[in-house]
Amino acid sequence: MTAESIDELCINTIRFLAVDAVEKAQSGHPGTPMGAAPMAYVLWDRFLKHNPGDAKWADRDRFVLSAGHASMLLYALLYLTGYDLSLDDIKQFRQWGSRTPGHPEYGLVPGAEATTGPLGQGFANGVGMAIAERWLAGHYNHAGHEIIDHYVYAIVSDGDMQEGVSSEAASLAGMLKLGKLIYLYDDNGISIEGRTSISFAENVPQRFQSYGWHVIGPIDGMDTSTVEYAIRLAQAETGRPSLIICHTLIGYGSPNKAGTASAHGEPLGTEEVRLAKQNLGWAYEEPFTVPPEALAHMRLAVERGRQWQQEWEAHLEAYRKAHPREAQQLEEDLRGDLPEVWDCELDDLFKDRSKPVATRAASGQVMNAIARRVHSFTGGSADLAPSTKTTLKDHFYGFEEYCDHNMHFGVREHAMGAIANGMSLHGGTIPYTGTFLIFYDYMRPPIRLAALMGLRVIFIFTHDSVGLGEDGPTHQPIEQLMGLRAVPNLTTIRPADATETAEAWKVAMENRRGPTALVLSRQNLPILDRSSLASASGLRRGGYILWQASETPNIIIIGTGSEVHIALEAGRLLQEKDIAARVVSLPSWGLFDTQPPEYRSEVLPADIRNRISIEAASPIGWEHYVGLDGVAVGVSRFGASAPGEVIYEKLGLTAQRVVNEALQLLQRRQV
Repeated sequence: MTAESIDELCINTIRFLAVDAVEKAQSGHPGTPMGAAPMAYVLWDRFLKHNPGDAKWADRDRFVLSAGHASMLLYALLYLTGYDLSLDDIKQFRQWGSRTPGHPEYGLVPGAEATTGPLGQGFANGVGMAIAERWLAGHYNHAGHEIIDHYVYAIVSDGDMQEGVSSEAASLAGMLKLGKLIYLYDDNGISIEGRTSISFAENVPQRFQSYGWHVIGPIDGMDTSTVEYAIRLAQAETGRPSLIICHTLIGYGSPNKAGTASAHGEPLGTEEVRLAKQNLGWAYEEPFTVPPEALAHMRLAVERGRQWQQEWEAHLEAYRKAHPREAQQLEEDLRGDLPEVWDCELDDLFKDRSKPVATRAASGQVMNAIARRVHSFTGGSADLAPSTKTTLKDHFYGFEEYCDHNMHFGVREHAMGAIANGMSLHGGTIPYTGTFLIFYDYMRPPIRLAALMGLRVIFIFTHDSVGLGEDGPTHQPIEQLMGLRAVPNLTTIRPADATETAEAWKVAMENRRGPTALVLSRQNLPILDRSSLASASGLRRGGYILWQASETPNIIIIGTGSEVHIALEAGRLLQEKDIAARVVSLPSWGLFDTQPPEYRSEVLPADIRNRISIEAASPIGWEHYVGLDGVAVGVSRFGASAPGEVIYEKLGLTAQRVVNEALQLLQRRQV
């Protein structure tokens, strides 16, 4: 076969694997795979440096299908190039328990570099991957030993371009001059409701040029030689990220649905599938047919990948000899390992209890101690570092002269979260982000996806309550804390003081199964005297008995964060009234709920029904711990502009309020 004919055969194989899978499932998106198959094929066949035999090879190129609804395009490429994905897996597209869900899921099948589908997220993930590549290269590469040297590619869609997170991420990518970032924009002009022109008429090339991107096209995205030339142009531009604008035809080959919205998100139908195959000269009536010539050509990727990785491993061995200390550190970073004594400073940070300290400030001290020992620890804030205390003080910002550990994300919370996810997905860094808790609302999509993917990202949220004071209700979180707690696989921790903050950071750094949210105060809090209280290490179990007046208490007061010292004061006031109280610090509902039943019953015995919680946030959810007949002291309204202590008094977040509630609760029980 000629090169042109084998190209056409492979492209049509990709198309009809997608079409047949959607048709069998009676659900899915056939149109984009049919139109984008040529440019995806050129990228994977001519450029993508990857090894199907080792999907985690550190120096592979990354490919992100940001248009995750076109998942069958990715699955077809993975199967055809020899990844651990079978034709039977493809036949189970979108079925219960299959490895081929409706949108790509990271960790479910080798080669899916990110969970995509919520549009714009993959776009920003790719920016994070390119930042991680640049960061590792800046720290470890030497002349003649460029051990980290790969590209990040993505296919992005019209929908991606319309989501605001893409604009945020593109702006930062241009600012950082990420020359290893190359995106193919599948500009097919169709969305679910019809032509994109009904709502999207901006000049995309000018927009990306203004961001500092290298823009190529529009080109004919259906012509393989044109796409190949464009990618080579993009690779030649090393000082800017590249956007290749590719005009394609959605549903290409379908005589009645090509170029229409109906090709986007529904099966073509039996007759239209037959006509499309006839139209494109596909001579195979049996669904899921893979011509042996196409499979043989695509599977050349296996040997190419094996050779690429072998060559890289030889380079790595030479690097080990030339730079042994750095090689050891690089491999530790790539594995995500922590040094044996990484936390040795943390227990000694807060022995001086003479001055109260905000947990945000305590967190900043802990972070700087961590950065002295954990090289992969890096991140930044959404232009709030002086307030969130997230600056690593002995390090620089930026990539221009020296690649260090601080980042400026700018006022871009949404992109910040998604970029941190991309950094984690790439590997080699433990990323953190920082902003106010109220702006969690701007970060919900990437935090949810970090939890879904099980990523090791640390999300720092300061200014965690009405206690922040004068900025008023626009900046005072009420419902955000419960929103964080509701996310599966997200470990949310609200520490009570500096010592609990140090323990919270230990949990966060050691958590490799998912992200961690640290919720921290703006206002100063007393450092609890642990000589008369339980150790702060109880935080690791999510909740623990902080203090009790008697081994047989008759009331339990539960607090989190800045309200724990209020709960403790209330417990001691009740003791003066000959009422034995137990005070429980419950900094992490999620961690506590995973403890063995015996431990949870020890902390919150079922036979002690007199329970009160206090937290400067929505009381919703506290019935899980205080019971339906317990008392949840919280905030069920928006805040106000006033000094924090005034707001606490006015909203009843006081020890006396807890005492009064306790007395009333005990009286009701007696009646």
